[in-house]
Amino acid sequence: MSSSPGGSRAAPDISVVVASHDRPLRLRWLLNSLEDQTLAPDRWEVVVSHDSAGPETEALLGDHPLARAGVLRHVTLAPGSAPPGANRNAAWRLARAPLVAFTDDDCRPPREWLEQALAAAGRHPGAVVQGRTLGDPDEAAVEHAPHYHSRFVVPPTPWAECCNIVYPREALERVGGFREDAYTGEDTDLALRVRGAGFAFEAATEVLTYHAIEETTLLGRLRESWRWKDMPLLVKRHPEMRREFPLRVFWAPTHQWLPLFLLGVRLGQRRGLWWTALCVPWLAHGLPKHGDSPRGRLRSVAEGPSRLAIDLTEFAALSYGSIKQRTLFL
Repeated sequence: MSSSPGGSRAAPDISVVVASHDRPLRLRWLLNSLEDQTLAPDRWEVVVSHDSAGPETEALLGDHPLARAGVLRHVTLAPGSAPPGANRNAAWRLARAPLVAFTDDDCRPPREWLEQALAAAGRHPGAVVQGRTLGDPDEAAVEHAPHYHSRFVVPPTPWAECCNIVYPREALERVGGFREDAYTGEDTDLALRVRGAGFAFEAATEVLTYHAIEETTLLGRLRESWRWKDMPLLVKRHPEMRREFPLRVFWAPTHQWLPLFLLGVRLGQRRGLWWTALCVPWLAHGLPKHGDSPRGRLRSVAEGPSRLAIDLTEFAALSYGSIKQRTLFL
C-alpha cells in the first residue's frame, strides 16, 4: 500500500472520500466536478483509495489539478485486493476533516454539492446526513436501453448508500469504520452500527449528486447479480433489517413469486398445462413495464426471458449466501 503525502494545508471542514476500482474516466469526471465546487477550496479536501489494475488511475491521481493544488490525496492498494469497505477505510483514515462525505467514483455532483452538504451537517450537528442521488441528466437517454446500471436514492433510506452521505468522523472512529469481509451491504452495515452507537440519521434532499447511467449487457447484469451473495450476511448480523423485505425472507418482491413460477413450469410439463397458472404471479410482477401500447407490450414480453435470468441468478446467489451463512434470505 502506498499513499500520497498530506501536505501542509490547514485542516479542512469536510473531506470527500472516494473508493475507486478501474474507472479512470469516471473518476476524472468526478474530480473535475469537485474542481468546480462553490465551497472555497481551503475548506475541503478529497481522498481517493483505489485498487485499480491499470496505470491510468494512478496517473490521474498524481497529475490532476486538484492534486497539484494540494486538495487531492490518494492511497493505492494492491490491484483487485480491496472490497469497497477496505477501500473506503483506507481513504477516510487519511482524511483530516471532522466531517467525511462519501461518494462513488461514478458520480458527478453539481457545483453546490459540498456547500449544501456542509450546511446540512451544520443544521444536524453530530448526525449522519444522507443526500439525494439521481441519474445523471446528461445520460438520461441510456435509460431506454434494456439493461443499464445507475442509482436513484431519495433519503432517508434504510440502506444508507455511500454514493452521497456525510458521517461525523467521530462516528466512524467509534465503530471502527466499515467491515471489510463483504462486497455488498457494507454501507448499510456501517449505518446500522453507527445508529446503534447513538448517532442520529437525517435526510437532506437538497444535498444532490448525479450517478452515472451506464448501459450494460445481460451477461454484465448476471455477473453483477452474483454480488448479492453477501446480503444474507447483512441480515444475519442485523435481523431487524428483515422488516424491510417481502415476507422478511425475500430480497426483491419478484423473488417471492419465483418458486411458484418454477413449480408451475415443472408441473405444467409433467401434469398438464393448467398447472402453469402458478407462473402468473411472477409474470405479473416480474415482466418489465413499457406501457399499454402494442409496441410496449411486445417489448415487455421480449425482455421477459432476460428478467427471468436476472431473478434466477440473484436467487441462486442469495441461496448460496444463505447456505454459507446458515440463515434463510432469498
